[in-house]
Amino acid sequence: MASEEASLRALESLMTEFFHNCTTNERKREIEELLNNFAQQIGAWRFCLYFLSSTRNDYVMMYSLTVFENLINKMWLGVPSQDKMEIRSCLPKLLLAHHKTLPYFIRNKLCKVIVDIGRQDWPMFYHDFFTNILQLIQSPVTTPLGLIMLKTTSEELACPREDLSVARKEELRKLLLDQVQTVLGLLTGILESIWDKHSVTAATPPPSPTSGESGDLLSSLLQSPSAAKLLNQPIPILDTESEYICSLALECLAHLFSWIPLSTSITPSLLTTIFHFARFGCDTRVRKMSSVNGSSQNSVLGQERGRLGVLAMSCINELMSKNCVPMEFEEYLLRMFQQTFYLLQKITKENNAHTVKSRLEELDERVLCWRRQAESYIEKFTDFLRLFVSVHLRRIESYSQFPVVEFLALLFKYTFHQPTHEGYFSCLDIWTLFLDYLTSKIKSRLADKEAVLNRYEDALVLLLTEVLNRIQFRYNQAQLEELDDETLDDDQTEWQRYLRQSLEVVAKVMELLPTHAFSTLFPVLQDNLEVYLGLQQFVVTSGTGHRLNITAENDCRRLHCSLRDLSSLLQAVGRLAEYFIGDVFAARFNDALTVVERLVKVTLYGSQIKLYNIETAVPSVLKPDLIDVHAQSLAALQAYAHWLAQFYSEVHRQNPDQFISLVSTALEAITPLISSKVQEKLLLSACHLLVSLATTVRPVFLISIPAVQKVFNRITDTSAQRLPDKAQVLVCRALSNVLLLPWPNLPESEQQWAVRSTNHASLVSALTREYRQLKSSAILPQRKVQLEDTKVIIHQTLSVLEDIVESISGESTKSRQICYQSLQESVQVSLALFPAFIHQSDVTDEMLSFFLTLFQGLRVQMGVPFTEQIIQTFLNMFTREQLAESILHEGSTGCRVVEKFLKILQVVVQEPGQVFKPFLPSVISLCMEQVYPIIAERSSPDVKAELFELLFRILHHNWRYFFKSSVLASVQRGVAEEQMENEAQFSAIMQAFGQSFLQPDIHLFKQNLFYLETLNTKQKLYHKKIFRTTMLFQFVNVLLQVLVHKSHDLLQEEIGIATYNMASVDFDGFYSAFLPEFLANCDGVDSNQKNVLGRNFKMDRDLPSFTQNVHRLVNDLRYYRLCNDSLPPGTVKL
Repeated sequence: MASEEASLRALESLMTEFFHNCTTNERKREIEELLNNFAQQIGAWRFCLYFLSSTRNDYVMMYSLTVFENLINKMWLGVPSQDKMEIRSCLPKLLLAHHKTLPYFIRNKLCKVIVDIGRQDWPMFYHDFFTNILQLIQSPVTTPLGLIMLKTTSEELACPREDLSVARKEELRKLLLDQVQTVLGLLTGILESIWDKHSVTAATPPPSPTSGESGDLLSSLLQSPSAAKLLNQPIPILDTESEYICSLALECLAHLFSWIPLSTSITPSLLTTIFHFARFGCDTRVRKMSSVNGSSQNSVLGQERGRLGVLAMSCINELMSKNCVPMEFEEYLLRMFQQTFYLLQKITKENNAHTVKSRLEELDERVLCWRRQAESYIEKFTDFLRLFVSVHLRRIESYSQFPVVEFLALLFKYTFHQPTHEGYFSCLDIWTLFLDYLTSKIKSRLADKEAVLNRYEDALVLLLTEVLNRIQFRYNQAQLEELDDETLDDDQTEWQRYLRQSLEVVAKVMELLPTHAFSTLFPVLQDNLEVYLGLQQFVVTSGTGHRLNITAENDCRRLHCSLRDLSSLLQAVGRLAEYFIGDVFAARFNDALTVVERLVKVTLYGSQIKLYNIETAVPSVLKPDLIDVHAQSLAALQAYAHWLAQFYSEVHRQNPDQFISLVSTALEAITPLISSKVQEKLLLSACHLLVSLATTVRPVFLISIPAVQKVFNRITDTSAQRLPDKAQVLVCRALSNVLLLPWPNLPESEQQWAVRSTNHASLVSALTREYRQLKSSAILPQRKVQLEDTKVIIHQTLSVLEDIVESISGESTKSRQICYQSLQESVQVSLALFPAFIHQSDVTDEMLSFFLTLFQGLRVQMGVPFTEQIIQTFLNMFTREQLAESILHEGSTGCRVVEKFLKILQVVVQEPGQVFKPFLPSVISLCMEQVYPIIAERSSPDVKAELFELLFRILHHNWRYFFKSSVLASVQRGVAEEQMENEAQFSAIMQAFGQSFLQPDIHLFKQNLFYLETLNTKQKLYHKKIFRTTMLFQFVNVLLQVLVHKSHDLLQEEIGIATYNMASVDFDGFYSAFLPEFLANCDGVDSNQKNVLGRNFKMDRDLPSFTQNVHRLVNDLRYYRLCNDSLPPGTVKL
């Protein structure tokens, strides 16, 4: 090698060249190769040591440290002990000598390299590693350096990566736990001494506007006046150095708390100190000082100080997130909560200078901090409140000295003064958690339900009122106008999410306090309804139609706000429908009736004066508003369909007039909207309401109402313009259900099935007229235009028919019989058309969807001969060539076609009884000889999931096709040694399952593992002789290899359990034959290491110990391979 000086110069120029923006990628690759080769040389570290002490070039230092890192983490085993001693001695000296002048990222990297040595060698060969860190912390000059070393040690040693053996990981954790008490004592000392030192010297602060803070709430929270006094001390002004040390100490604590168990090592004085620092985040005066002094350095100081508050809250949240709280720690927890709620009171304190909201806005300023994404104090505080409510409320509520109601008052203030929408959403989540807690508490303690509710009633009513105000433009226009109602995120806009989350809170309060909630919501709805119903007087007739005579800008704006609010309140009323039905129907009948009457009136009013077609002064704003209100009123009425059904069953015998009037009026509101001229949003709302009346309410008189007959005529009239697809499907479903579904509350003899059957047949006949005519023409070759027209007819007809079948698939036999009679001809036409369109995958896709729905809903009605004919047709059509064409050449549509075909076969093979058993051989042969070979080698997951589900269903529902064991035979022999049939097919299926575990698709792996486990639970698959003797250990081997390769790490737990279930069938064989053979075949490890791996795998037979042994084996095998790869070539291992 060249001299050290020359090498350094060469390296510096290489590094400068590498990072120069004119250097080509080709040249960069050359330099990279050169540097890698240099690093691989034995003894390269000596040069790097010289480079580190002699250069000021950051790139060179970083490269040198990377060489050390690589040496320590990957090659340490092969380094001579003399060299190790030299490295252990030189690097810490280098750090001590230069830590003040090195750039922070170089210094931190050097710390990590030293900690990496400790991870390998402490305490055996590096006994003073931890003592040195403690000494650095205790010496004032090196305290920051010691704290950085401590935090790095906590990060690297407490939860080390996998490049250590399990035994070493356990040893390190134990060594660290032994040091915890000392370390926490040191950190407490540092924080306390800095606080005390600066508190003494702090100038007397000006009288604070908040100095009267130890009011009633505070004393009730803190119990002791001295604690309140302590927390009311002015916050000290820290110099930069002290501030830096405190932030490092708090970062250390946060990381330590993430892994040490809650115990008495976390002393009251440490907790109190952390809370002192948490006050930095919520004291706006600290920020004021910096802004008054004006200089940018001071404002950075202010931000740093705010950061101390954020870090202290991180420490508190780490402790809060632990659910397992030892008895002796509960008192500490209570003290923590008391202190945090003192902070909450401070944050939400109102005084003349500050509104709560402006204070929260200040505290929410992003705290600038390097190495970490900016987080605000308010976000941390909200996290704390969430943890408190979700993890600890049930524990703390029972303490008489903890005032939960006062806490809710503070949380209320905090929620409704949040400066951002995200902050407000997070707080609503906390209220939702609280309401869930309260609901489950009441359900489990029904005896004192009233007492619990009385305690919280005022808080809940306040919450409800405020949440309702927040969704109304009338009270909250500025904020609501900021919400985006255009961009979809997770299928909803920001405004929809805001409304939905708010309404969930309203609904949960309604569940707890129905009467209060209703009396709060209904008057507000009424007010907005009056405005809407009053619009009629402003409608004037103009030359082109009707116009809304409201033109003043201010009036238009007020109307816009009122309509938006009405739309939101209608959604709120709809959301509450479920709380008026069931056991409480009678008790809350009058309230519900009032709501439904109003809704029926509003929907009829909207349809009669056709507000959706009216001209307005601001069409881009008011027209969508009017359409939305109309659509929401229909949707709200639809939500009360179950209430109407219950009302119908209560009154149908005595006095149904009121009910008949409600339904008839609702239908009068719906009918004018079922037209292709009406906007789709409104049209679909009307269709959905019609479907609910026909399906959920099912009044016997529906068919005789003129409005419904009008819809029948419109849909069956071929000259009328067809509705958009979605609407057409919904209306046809409603009309079909009117005729097919049994009427409630009536005996079979009064159901008038004969008339209804005739009417249904003529309805379907009218809907399928064009489709049925295709039978004669479609077989002939068609021109392109003609083909497209045919495709449209097929699409339109099948989407309607499929929906009709799906909607009655769970209904009575009679409904399904009538349905099939009406559809019979169309089904036969479909089967006849199928071969003609086999090469048009889009058409085949729709046809198979239709047949799949038929098989799922009407297979009994179709009868065996016809079902056989369908299956045989499909089996004949899907030849190997056709399957290959669909899967390989037609993209996703082709794959969907094959998937639907396999789904149909899934339904067939699940059918009980002997009817379809003759098809099993050809279905299995299709799977294993035709579909499987095409998809086995493809990396794409298409078709695989469906195929394996079909194979699973074949085994699960047709076990006796393979295993013929009879009860009698097993009694006679004492042991069920079953006869095996169709062995070759069974083996091929199992082989396919085994192959699927070697592929990267994690979803398929999880699904197939679940299938095998299910077959074992239900049919004792792993115990069957064929599996036990020829397949068991092949599967175990594959599963262990998957764990070793870490290819499906997310499924570690499931793989561990499956391995146990397989091994437990023959533990003796596993321990005596399989494990030794598995280890013998492991490459990359020597015989000594194999013996250690074998010895460490204890012969446990319970699940937890066995899976622990499996994970230990996998970890240590990977570790040994890593070690062996890092040894220098030619190393002799003894």
